[in-house]
Amino acid sequence: MLMAKLLQQLQRISDTNFELVFLSMDPGYNEVNRKKIEENAKLLNLPLTVFKSDIFAVTESVGGSPCYLCARMRRGHLYSKAKELGCNKIALGHHFSDVIETTLLGMFYGSQIQAMLPKLHSTNFEGMTLIRPMYCIKEEAILAWVRYNKLEFIQCACRFVDEYSHSEDGIGESKRREVKALIKELKKTNPGIEQSIFKSLHSVCLDTMPGYKTDGKYHSFLEKFNEK
Repeated sequence: MLMAKLLQQLQRISDTNFELVFLSMDPGYNEVNRKKIEENAKLLNLPLTVFKSDIFAVTESVGGSPCYLCARMRRGHLYSKAKELGCNKIALGHHFSDVIETTLLGMFYGSQIQAMLPKLHSTNFEGMTLIRPMYCIKEEAILAWVRYNKLEFIQCACRFVDEYSHSEDGIGESKRREVKALIKELKKTNPGIEQSIFKSLHSVCLDTMPGYKTDGKYHSFLEKFNEK
């Protein structure tokens, strides 16, 4: 919602003309959550376009933790609908904190160092570009905006997030929440830790990496080593 307001303001003052479509997918919300989203959009003067999908029903049927499948399906539905409406860019609300948390999640649980780009071309939807306008905005600043304006938003609204929110430690089985708690603890002795992680993603020295991937192909440091 904040990203929508920022883009709405940018549209008013920018020298570059562009059109906006405020698009929201209903993946299977209950009536209360669907109504809350629509009420918030009306309160914030956002002409919201809502379309429905059955993602919650599909992911719940697979068992386990279907978060990865859910994310891919949501992205696919959004791309398809945006292209149908004539859009050539999708703006997502990932922020500064998402960037560093996702990187640490990949290292701790995915055995890879993988960051999140501020913009990229879609590989599955020709002519579509994904942008993340809030790439440098910290989560705490977004929450401050919410509190200042006395706003109330729903969470993800899936049953897995609901289980996490009712756990005793506030973390539950959510690895992202676990990483949030870790960063919060580290900030007590190193207040600049978030900025350090963020900056490290923009100054990777490939010469010191024993291995890396580019364009889907793995490369080893031995390739250069054996050339000499």
